[in-house]
Amino acid sequence: MLHVRTIDTFYGTSQTLFGVSLTVADGEVVTLLGRNGMGKSTTIKSIIGLTPPRHGAIFFAGRAIEKAESHVIARMGIGLVPEGRQIFPNLTVHENLVATAANPRRIDRPYALDDIFALFPRLAERRRHFGNQLSGGEQQMLAIGRALMINPRLLLLDEATEGLAPLVRREIWRALAILKDKGLAILVIDKNLDALLAIARRHYIMEKGRIVWTGTTADLRPDRDLQARYIGV
Repeated sequence: MLHVRTIDTFYGTSQTLFGVSLTVADGEVVTLLGRNGMGKSTTIKSIIGLTPPRHGAIFFAGRAIEKAESHVIARMGIGLVPEGRQIFPNLTVHENLVATAANPRRIDRPYALDDIFALFPRLAERRRHFGNQLSGGEQQMLAIGRALMINPRLLLLDEATEGLAPLVRREIWRALAILKDKGLAILVIDKNLDALLAIARRHYIMEKGRIVWTGTTADLRPDRDLQARYIGV
């Protein structure tokens, strides 16, 4: 479904990504791993159109999107859960969700508020609370729910559980497992390797703006040297 082909991305004159290539198949969960500052977030931003690549190509569902604007890419079926959540602080949980609700692909059973509240019961309890009244974990649930309300085929998560309490992290991973079982494709960045290995089939590791390794969970799980070299602190 998603094909990123040898993209180079720059911030001004400073190059951040060097020939990055990756794929995500329909219904597949894939991770993007590596230490901080290695280009993972820039890769996500390049896919969604926030930092368009200068060279290379990105295809989604067979269409070239590397020159498309972000709102066009979102309407095609890519939902983003950005690092830092970026929910609307002066809107309630309910308003945050309905503000982004859309069904541009006209699917028969689009996500509704009840679906989000079933996935994250805490949000149902706080539906009238403003964004700035929520905990970090609740804001992350809301950010995921907001992305689902555009009815994506592919969900991008940048730092899915960073800074969250263990109980909240487990709730996030539970929800992502449910979405996986429903057939939603997911590309996820996170530092919780055990949780990622439990949910994802394939993995990419980045270092200094390049993909330096790719393989399956069966390849990565036993390779402690590889983990220590590129992922460990």
